Amino acid sequence: MPVDTARLARFLIGKMLVRILAEGAAGGRIVETEAYGIGDPAGHAYRGVTPRNRALFLERGHAYVYLAYGVSFMLNVSSETSGVGAGVLIRAIEPTIGVAIMEQNRGAERVRDLARGPGRLCEALKIDRRLDGIDLCQAGPLWLGSDGQASGEIGQSKRIGITRAPDSPLRFYVRGNSFVSGRQALNR
Repeated sequence: MPVDTARLARFLIGKMLVRILAEGAAGGRIVETEAYGIGDPAGHAYRGVTPRNRALFLERGHAYVYLAYGVSFMLNVSSETSGVGAGVLIRAIEPTIGVAIMEQNRGAERVRDLARGPGRLCEALKIDRRLDGIDLCQAGPLWLGSDGQASGEIGQSKRIGITRAPDSPLRFYVRGNSFVSGRQALNR
């Protein structure tokens, strides 16, 4: 894994995100990420370590899970060396494993809508604060891996839904993939 937030965000495209649940394994290929690097005013690490964001300051590859707007959990991957706060938001996956489990968790019938967007992704995989701080590079309840397939053509655009540094081109996605979130105009 690269020790650079933007490079890691790009590197994670095409990797597998797998959740082990009582019902079985569920997950898929990462098709969209956003980078929140060192000193980024839109990042949760910007003001320093707090009890809420401490996982962003762990060595790269750890989960940072937070509740956004009191409604949806979001999953980030810590992206720098220990003590340096930065992370990559996992925005969307293409479901490939345990689709029926994700459908039940979300109450959604359209596979396209199961994990298209960071809140939907966390709901589909039952990701919450209990997973905050776990090492995603080790076998466990949530982990990252590879299925050996190429990621496809990677696009780059501005990030979605932020007010600070909104025009930074730090969003990466698989071009033409229907599981990517956001407006069509951003996904070309």
